[in-house]
Amino acid sequence: MANKSKDRRNALRETLVNIAEGQIEADGLAAVKARSLAKAAECSVGAIYNVFGDLEELIIAVNGRTFGNLGRQVAAALADKSDLSATDRLIVMSYAYLDYATHHPNLWRALFELRMSTDMEVPEWYLAELGRLFSHIDGPVQECFPDMEPQDVGLMTRALFSSVHGIVMLGLENRISGVPQDQIHRMIALILQSATGNK
Repeated sequence: MANKSKDRRNALRETLVNIAEGQIEADGLAAVKARSLAKAAECSVGAIYNVFGDLEELIIAVNGRTFGNLGRQVAAALADKSDLSATDRLIVMSYAYLDYATHHPNLWRALFELRMSTDMEVPEWYLAELGRLFSHIDGPVQECFPDMEPQDVGLMTRALFSSVHGIVMLGLENRISGVPQDQIHRMIALILQSATGNK
């Protein structure tokens, strides 16, 4: 009996994540509402909170899946690029990141729009998905900066990611101070070539 209850709970969890993911993909983070989720899942609002502590926790589950998908897209882009220089591999990864953001803009934005409660601990599995994404970047960064201390390699990884993310965000959002969309690829290449000393 306990196993059946656990199976039902897991099935509802998966259903809710799928529905929330679809809602975010279609209409953005603000579209995730308890009542619309319950209606789509054919369950009560209370049942949602029996599976997730709150909607923030549900969105974290969607974002964890998004980080996983993004990481797999980056890994796939690198699959046949082992002969490229470290800088060129960083550029390939950045283009894959841009491609994901272009084709899944609302899911991508949700990664950065969610404001988590200060008393909420980030789940270990979520940090692991994020770590896997950054691990693709760490290797080429270490090659570019072989004498850099390990902790600084981690900082450089995040600095380069932040630089690329800023270019992508400004380019896709069409901000007044932004990046011309037809020049995003070139700007990414320029910043990474300059940062790694590979002109």
